[in-house]
Amino acid sequence: MAITLQILWLFILALPIACVAWTVTHEEVFREPREYCARRCKDGKTLPERKFFYLFTCEYCFSHYVTVAFLFLTDFHLLLNDWRGYVIAGFALVWIANTYMSLMAFIRQDIKKEKTEIALLEKEAETVQKDLEKY
Repeated sequence: MAITLQILWLFILALPIACVAWTVTHEEVFREPREYCARRCKDGKTLPERKFFYLFTCEYCFSHYVTVAFLFLTDFHLLLNDWRGYVIAGFALVWIANTYMSLMAFIRQDIKKEKTEIALLEKEAETVQKDLEKY
């Protein structure tokens, strides 16, 4: 596979990895299992138990396991055609996927900030309107 095609695969394959890791570790649809895992990672009796359940609450940690699954499904390797290519691809995919998730977190934070500002402005406008109606 040509290096250009490998780089294209790298950036495209990181998208579903980021999507799966973000969805499991952040979105409402997995809130209850994530809260269960958070409790087990905090209250677990053994270190392996706590670490196992932690990986479902951390997008960075979870993205490694999602990456391994995608490498298995796609047989993608980077630069080298043997096992070393899988190792390189794995870490490169994790890095790109986590960059995507950082961008997603930044965008969501900005959206939340804008929604909060709008809500405050609307509340302020309602207060002004009520004051005007009094007179």
